[in-house]
Amino acid sequence: MKFTTTILQSGNNTGIIVPPEVRDALAGGRNPLVVVSLAGHTWRSKVATMGDRLLVGVSAEIRSITGVKGNETHEVELTLDDQPRVVEAPGDLQAALDADPVALAAWNRLAPSHKKAHVTAIEGAKTPETRLRRVQKAIEMLTS
Repeated sequence: MKFTTTILQSGNNTGIIVPPEVRDALAGGRNPLVVVSLAGHTWRSKVATMGDRLLVGVSAEIRSITGVKGNETHEVELTLDDQPRVVEAPGDLQAALDADPVALAAWNRLAPSHKKAHVTAIEGAKTPETRLRRVQKAIEMLTS
């Protein structure tokens, strides 16, 4: 579904305003998973209900890539995302998960966004010691 809309800016939060008829035409339920195309860039997201509005978040990273700013009008394309959301654990985290069946079972139950948060924290470590601590913290969180 292609449509033209305004990019909402509210403090540090930025989002694409999705008309209800666009969401409904996707036939993916109340908050469908979508593939978003905006200003030449495509990413996976979700239509979220925020108060009385339907929005797709536009992160600082996406704004940097696309040059899009709040309060601008843009053409957007949303398509229903029916592909599984898979987040791969980095090798050191996967090894720790494989060594702890409780942690592995908890990891397998996590939503992709929560898995991604763990992976991002681990991969963002600047030293091997920090990375190890973050892997250990992830395992601790999964088993507590």
